[in-house]
Amino acid sequence: MGRDDTESAQVLYHTYMKLSLAPAITLIGLLAPGLAAAEWLERVEDGIMGTRIAVELWADDPKQGQAAIDAVLAEMRRVDEAMSTYKPTSELSMVNARAAQGPVQISPELFDLLDTALVYSRVTDGAFDITYASVGYLYDYRKHVRPAEEQIKAALPGVNYRHVVLDKSQHTVRFTQPGVRIDLGGIAKGHSVDRGIVLLHGRGFVHALVTAGGDSRIIGDRFGKPWVVGIRHPDRKEEVIARIPLEDAAISTSGDYERYFDEGGVRYHHIIDPGTGHSASKVRSATIIGPSATRTDGLSKTAFVLGPERAMEIYNRLDDIDAILVTPDGRVLYSKGLEAPTK
Repeated sequence: MGRDDTESAQVLYHTYMKLSLAPAITLIGLLAPGLAAAEWLERVEDGIMGTRIAVELWADDPKQGQAAIDAVLAEMRRVDEAMSTYKPTSELSMVNARAAQGPVQISPELFDLLDTALVYSRVTDGAFDITYASVGYLYDYRKHVRPAEEQIKAALPGVNYRHVVLDKSQHTVRFTQPGVRIDLGGIAKGHSVDRGIVLLHGRGFVHALVTAGGDSRIIGDRFGKPWVVGIRHPDRKEEVIARIPLEDAAISTSGDYERYFDEGGVRYHHIIDPGTGHSASKVRSATIIGPSATRTDGLSKTAFVLGPERAMEIYNRLDDIDAILVTPDGRVLYSKGLEAPTK
């Protein structure tokens, strides 16, 4: 897988390494004077799931807080070990190696995540499709490698979420034809964030943030005020285009500036259009707000494929989702549940 002010409170902007913690968002909190700074704990770690992880929480007992952060990071490593396509021993790699030959029995966790991914494929009219990897594996963004048109044409028949067949009675998955590969990079980071929040809830923490790359989930408030999430400009990473106050919510931002390279005036990035095998470029960034990071992560790629107007129609049909889109010409669009900031 692949990184307001009150009279009595001082505004503290958590830019998290100059906005590099998450490629798309920065979180802005409030720090009240007189409270024990040692009780508000945070840790940042690079390399899990190919991105930067942050855990921040309020702990009455700092020792228990540090133990909880350890548990969240360990859980994220476990998810990475199971669902990474870069690890040949992962459960997902085993599926990719064997599912075209016949049904493969898989863990309940992977089964449920695949089932969720297929639901999002149907909701988004196929714009979200984990079989994009049938073409996507041919790209190497770090090495500036892209497939030739002949390679895309040969691999494209493997891209169709309907090729993934789940058997709920046997807990198996199979592919209906050779050449199909799946990749959960568009949903697994959100899943890992949700798993971290479940662990924190289980240990009694009620004020916390867990972030994996562009996917975050917040529980509770921060010193009695909402967290304020700043959405970065697609080209100017230290410029914020919108600020959203949030409590008990998840938020995911996908952008064409996360994993990419430019060549001949064309940007090749990691969000692949399932219909063409090329990078999808109908928006520059998409931010989704919802109840879980799995859901917001899975729905944040849709607008790149469908375009802002059609994607916004889908988002506006979902009662638990809001969206902010940045178009190629620089417009910022808001779903019906959000109001554009007044000038």
